[in-house]
Amino acid sequence: MQDDQILLQDIDGDGILRLNLNDTRRRNALSEAMLARLASAFAEAGANPSVRVVVLAATGPAFCAGHDLKELTAGRAAPDRGRAYFAHVMATCSGVMQAIVTCPKPVIAEVAGIATAAGCQLVASCDLAVAADTAQFSTPGVHIGLFCSTPMVALSRNVSAKHAMEMLLTGDMTPATRAAEIGLVNKVVAADELQAATMGLARKIASRSAMTLATGKRAFYAQREMSLAEAYDYASGVMVENMLARDADEGIGAFIEKRAPRWQDA
Repeated sequence: MQDDQILLQDIDGDGILRLNLNDTRRRNALSEAMLARLASAFAEAGANPSVRVVVLAATGPAFCAGHDLKELTAGRAAPDRGRAYFAHVMATCSGVMQAIVTCPKPVIAEVAGIATAAGCQLVASCDLAVAADTAQFSTPGVHIGLFCSTPMVALSRNVSAKHAMEMLLTGDMTPATRAAEIGLVNKVVAADELQAATMGLARKIASRSAMTLATGKRAFYAQREMSLAEAYDYASGVMVENMLARDADEGIGAFIEKRAPRWQDA
């Protein structure tokens, strides 16, 4: 398969961009080629005013099987036993995960199959996640002597410490219903309803002011790393600036006048 076919892109009339992992031969692994394609796609989505929401989906029984272990193993042939190559791959992957978080557009994972290791990290890095009842999640590195340390970063920011540690220490598969219980995904639906449920959620979000969504997403992740007092001080400043924005003026006016708002995304 050509590299330009491993990630499919399609945008609809509501501004919903679907990114579809399509490297089924490698179970949609995060190969160097896939990471490069994802990095480019999220950069373009963030800069494209036509994109209002991004849905990250996948073809085949695996949403994403994590890193391409064959690629990583080949790197051991280098004189440094792969140290420089491993560092490059991990930095590249971490950059993609951070690009999802910093993308000004909401990102929703649509998970039909298994999401393991860095694939689970990919789901956890998205703002929202909808899973089919057939989906499963795991951080199975302990089975092969490789603790899922980078997936741990995103996982531990989505679920409680004990639930994250259970997944990381056992490497067991977590069914979709359990993933919803612990906060890794937002909702679980029947497999044949997955795309409709995800797109319904995406369209609801896409109908909001893009300026407001970008402001809120940025503030959410920023305040989470602050102390309580710092977070309130920062969020208060964000609210002041947001109140002065044109769409806030329009939205509040529309609410008072009992009419639909006319967003200008500004």
